[in-house]
Amino acid sequence: MHFSHDQVFQWLSQYAYQPSMVYVGVFFMMIASGFGFPVPEEVQIISVGILAYMGGHPDLFPPPYVGAPVVSGIEAAIVVSAAVIFSDNLVFWIGRTFGRKLTKMQRFKGFFESAMMTKIRHFAHKYGVSAAFIFRFTPGIRFPAHVFLGMSHFSALLFFLVDAFAVSISVPTQILLIDHFGNPILDALYKFKVYVAIAVGIGLIYFVSKKIWSHYRTPTPKA
Repeated sequence: MHFSHDQVFQWLSQYAYQPSMVYVGVFFMMIASGFGFPVPEEVQIISVGILAYMGGHPDLFPPPYVGAPVVSGIEAAIVVSAAVIFSDNLVFWIGRTFGRKLTKMQRFKGFFESAMMTKIRHFAHKYGVSAAFIFRFTPGIRFPAHVFLGMSHFSALLFFLVDAFAVSISVPTQILLIDHFGNPILDALYKFKVYVAIAVGIGLIYFVSKKIWSHYRTPTPKA
């Protein structure tokens, strides 16, 4: 499999027949990813899915001994989904607990006053729950967005529900599909994500254009 050259996969594959180590490793890597460290969430999901596929096909990937424990697709889907939800909510609660205090500290002012945080603030105020859902699928701004939502008056329960729903759409489905089909499904998943991203982009452009158009069409009240 061409994905086998990735460093995350290589590290996890050392424990292909020690599933508990894979699950613990992915759990902590997902937390690191949630805090913006360069451990791509997508790479971890695909890696675990491939390990599950390998474990389910001993004829193609012979285990070191008969009866060796393997990564289960269902177990992996549950563990990785829980890790993603936990890391997202951990960042949210750090924002809720320490966010406003951090804004007053000189070393963090650049972060909270950055152009990116300003855009996140405007987007969140404008779209509310929809923004929380979209942030889950935007790796570049996920961490600061979740910190901001924690700082704001956004409901913690609502964030948990929206985040869990978003995670359930993408994480377990990818792992289970790879577990079932193996490497051939990766290209299909990539194409599907591209099409979804295009569709979401078109939808956002349409929505924003409609808002702007309705704003300028609204007659200005006479003095």
